[in-house]
Amino acid sequence: MKKAFKALLLIVVGLLFIISLAASYIYFFLPDVGKATDLKVDITPQRIERGKYLATSVAVCIDCHSTRDWSLYSGPMVAGTDGKGGEKFAREFGFPGFFYARNITPNKLNSWTDGEIFRAVTSGVSRDGSPLFPLMPYEHFGKSDKEDIYSIIAYIRSLPSIENEVPVSKADFPVNILMHLAPQKPAFVTIPKETDTVQYGSYLVTMASCVICHSKENKGEIIKGTEFGGGREFQFPGGTVRSSNITRQGAGIANMTKDQFIARFKLYRDSSYRSPKLQPTDFNTPMPWTMYSGMKESDLAAIYAFLGTVKPIDNKVEKFTPKKG
Repeated sequence: MKKAFKALLLIVVGLLFIISLAASYIYFFLPDVGKATDLKVDITPQRIERGKYLATSVAVCIDCHSTRDWSLYSGPMVAGTDGKGGEKFAREFGFPGFFYARNITPNKLNSWTDGEIFRAVTSGVSRDGSPLFPLMPYEHFGKSDKEDIYSIIAYIRSLPSIENEVPVSKADFPVNILMHLAPQKPAFVTIPKETDTVQYGSYLVTMASCVICHSKENKGEIIKGTEFGGGREFQFPGGTVRSSNITRQGAGIANMTKDQFIARFKLYRDSSYRSPKLQPTDFNTPMPWTMYSGMKESDLAAIYAFLGTVKPIDNKVEKFTPKKG
């Protein structure tokens, strides 16, 4: 028995040693996506205009990197906070730690090169080489057209500088180690022609990262086979909110015409839609309707066309479960 116990102990110690070595390698030597490129974006009015459109209405970078008023439906952005950062994503909302959107105004990014910003946006690696928590959908931005990323950089360079010190994000164990595996080298594409409606819609859906919210997930990973079928849960003070099924058959948006789809987004293009301030127990949604309402109707039509090509999922979603008590 003593010999068997010693053998078992040696095996356990050996396994722990191997795990420790692997964890140390991941933590200290990854991510490895290469150095930031020597890039200087030519800031033109055309790029700023395109970048503003993408950052506020498609990729909605400004959604996370500003202050949202959660006392109103869909948490519209507070005017004058564009890019200041500080939005908190914490354990009470289902996140593995405490994460804060960074200040991306010139107040903080003036010390970053364009190459460093480009690497962070498209590969998920910060200026100091540390990984960004994949709440920022860099995997999808890395599947965009380089020119669109240049335009976003030009736009955020043009933002008014706001002084705002943002707390340092901190991931729980073992996510603080595992997140080193997430960053990856980008796989850029050429933006499709707008006349190629479905492919262009697919491009917009990728940049908007629709699949992340409108799929079920397990520990931050999309459950295969649930893409666009809705049901992802978001914890709000009033209860559990679930994303909609946006496939165009079955329990999804089969009964919604293209015009109705577009009108649903355009409903939020001005402040007239807003209801009185919500109580903490009222239904709310993380969907940034006010930002997506700025999308061009032709772009929304392209997204609608693409959604008609995705695998239909017959998943009837219970939109909201109030918190008991």
